[in-house]
Amino acid sequence: MNAVIFGAPGSGKGTYASRLQAKLGFDVIAMGDIFREIMKEDSPFGRKIKGYVEKGLLVPDDVVVEVLKKRLSEVPEGRGFLLDGFPRTVEQAKTLEKIAKIDVVILLLVPDWIIVERLSTRRICKNCGAVYNVRFLKPKVEGVCDKCGGVLYQRSDDTAEVIKRRIEVYEAQTRPILRLFKEAGVPFAEAGCDALDTPPEKVVDVILKELKQLNLA
Repeated sequence: MNAVIFGAPGSGKGTYASRLQAKLGFDVIAMGDIFREIMKEDSPFGRKIKGYVEKGLLVPDDVVVEVLKKRLSEVPEGRGFLLDGFPRTVEQAKTLEKIAKIDVVILLLVPDWIIVERLSTRRICKNCGAVYNVRFLKPKVEGVCDKCGGVLYQRSDDTAEVIKRRIEVYEAQTRPILRLFKEAGVPFAEAGCDALDTPPEKVVDVILKELKQLNLA
């Protein structure tokens, strides 16, 4: 199964993708994580990407597509993948149609107020990338990753001002992609939450139920 998980920044794409990977066994291709690794290299390319990300802007399409093609070539034949963070523009979606077949769009429906609260209180492990939240998904020891003992940090773009800008960019440039998938006949598996403390497992169960109804899980 080749899938795209779709939703506004902070809707839980990374959290649900990792849990779905454990249950379904596909490769998760998280473009945000890939670019953060590139930024750590402190190369001219890394600094260029960092400039876009810290302002809450989208990385240019040609750069994103080049990185994506390389990552797709590394997926073992027959395993399938889930794209997290791509496509984010109409042009990216049109390019995706040419380079990969998408079987389903997993659509997350989350109110803006939950997104702002969730992202502004998010913490991430510097070592393994595990995601926590200081309000409702706390680590056992404050500031320390449960999985590997790494240090937890707050991303520079997880501030209220940048988050609101990211939501605006999402609404203006990314939402129209849904129409393209629908027009192409790609089925949708929808799941959402209306409470800040909704357990991730509850949302994952809804997604799995939707996928089973589509004979994809």
